[in-house]
Amino acid sequence: MSDNSHAPAHEEAHTGPIKNPKQLLLAVFFSFVAPVFAIIGLVYYVSSANKPAAGAVNIEKALAERIQKVGAVEIRDANRELKSGEDVFKAQCSTCHAAGVAGAPKVGDSGAWAVRIKTGYEALLTSALKGKGAMGAQGGGDFEDLEIARAVVYMANAGGANFEAPKAPAAAEAAK
Repeated sequence: MSDNSHAPAHEEAHTGPIKNPKQLLLAVFFSFVAPVFAIIGLVYYVSSANKPAAGAVNIEKALAERIQKVGAVEIRDANRELKSGEDVFKAQCSTCHAAGVAGAPKVGDSGAWAVRIKTGYEALLTSALKGKGAMGAQGGGDFEDLEIARAVVYMANAGGANFEAPKAPAAAEAAK
């Protein structure tokens, strides 16, 4: 009597999920061929992005974009003649104050200017230099603060005030 019971136990211990040649072929296919196709698909996906053709990039434009200015230096003629209040009004203030845009008091409208004139020249000048309401700050713009002050006096006097136009510092010292 021989005991054949240990032979099938040995076969059961060493068997895997592949039981026939068809399953072996499918395992080889999915283990090697499918990852190759997945890699090819990923390479195609990454390389298919919209890129300009070689030589199509404007080198000067690209360089200019990379080295944009951070700040600017403005050089003005310190000896230029200062503008009068009327000239500054025509160049800077007339856009809003001639038509009364955004609540700006019209030049010559004594009713609208009366309330503002009561606050005094310094308050009007501060509002003009720093901005008020919809009006932006005029200080540090195209005109010097003295020129803006002359424009404030021009508009306030047209509205009924009797402010004296400010003089240039050098002219004031020379007058003494």
